[in-house]
Amino acid sequence: MKYQVGRQGRVVVVRFEDRDDVLANLVALARKEEIRAAAFYLVGGMREGSIVVGPEKDEFPPVPVWRQLGEVHEVVGFGTIFWQGDEPKVHFHGAFGKKDMVKMGCLREKSETFLVLEAVITEIEGVTAERVLDPASGIVLLKL
Repeated sequence: MKYQVGRQGRVVVVRFEDRDDVLANLVALARKEEIRAAAFYLVGGMREGSIVVGPEKDEFPPVPVWRQLGEVHEVVGFGTIFWQGDEPKVHFHGAFGKKDMVKMGCLREKSETFLVLEAVITEIEGVTAERVLDPASGIVLLKL
């Protein structure tokens, strides 16, 4: 285990509007506000989204299993923002529910708000964590 100790910086409250691209807007906000490290929560609705629901098999490099939301879902979850080189990278895991069905996974690629989605972003100051490509897994991982 590796870790760094930081402290809470700015807190940013975000309201996404209907059809906003969630991931692209989080990246743009982190870039604009120079948020180098953060944790955030999302709550609200999504109409579109591509999620990874685990690896195909327990092997390296992992082959992701993809699922599409394909319709409106409620969403709640937690994520982080750390930079990879000159770009902020968002890592978000959430639960996506519709009627009696719930999907859980890592939101990637396309993501679109339904009606309203809220985020609370807490900046983390005093850490130098960054995202770096791990050659063994083929995944961009957090480096401390």
